Amino acid sequence: MIQDLKAVLLVGGLGTRLRSVVPGTPKVLASIGKTPFLDLLVQQLSSQGLHRLVMCSGYLAHKIENRFGDGKEWGVSIEYSKEEQPLGTAGAIKNAERYLRDVSTFIAMNGDSFLEVNFCDLMDFHRRTSAAVTLAVVRVKNTGRYGTVQVDRTGRVEGFAEKTEKTKSGLVNGGVYIFNKSILQHIPSGHSSLEKDVFPALIDCGVYAQEQHGIFIDIGTPVDYARAQQLHASLNTAARGLLSHLDIESR
Repeated sequence: MIQDLKAVLLVGGLGTRLRSVVPGTPKVLASIGKTPFLDLLVQQLSSQGLHRLVMCSGYLAHKIENRFGDGKEWGVSIEYSKEEQPLGTAGAIKNAERYLRDVSTFIAMNGDSFLEVNFCDLMDFHRRTSAAVTLAVVRVKNTGRYGTVQVDRTGRVEGFAEKTEKTKSGLVNGGVYIFNKSILQHIPSGHSSLEKDVFPALIDCGVYAQEQHGIFIDIGTPVDYARAQQLHASLNTAARGLLSHLDIESR
């Protein structure tokens, strides 16, 4: 059951590109309207019955812990896996392994992006395909900033393409994943990246992708952070599970 899953949130990023507009604040606590961005992700998980969270913190970790504490105020339970030095997206998950002993499958999410997704549907897809890893992907008009995910008609990932200067549409990684816990055996301790190191190496193990059609945004740059401000009402609605398949023309 989805209520038994744990969700790992990657919230330890340095956020160097965003410091000019949110100095002294973890990127994930940057305000969207009057709401810290990370509140949206916690609300999104809670509204769909996911109440067991692990936050992989690092940069200014104390500010995140001061805001959320044990999660009781948000109707969730939160454990913290703190990085003493930056470990990258894969390294952070490996570092949190001790908090995942009681689950066979878990969700992981980038802390600086929001993707409207039905977690039950994503989990059903993960089980139907017997995937080792499932990525939630989204189609954007300009993939230049992200790189692309190449998927066959069954949803199996065939490869990943690096960022290019060309403007073209395609599927990109939406920053939401489902992992079989056995995948942790393939992640080395220390610094490593899901996108660059782990996913390409696991293609033969069964990496699948399910396309999502709702709102998607990350706040990694000042330009996208400003765009998120314009979408704050829609993001708050989507976080509560009340928005379905909103098309964002500026993707």
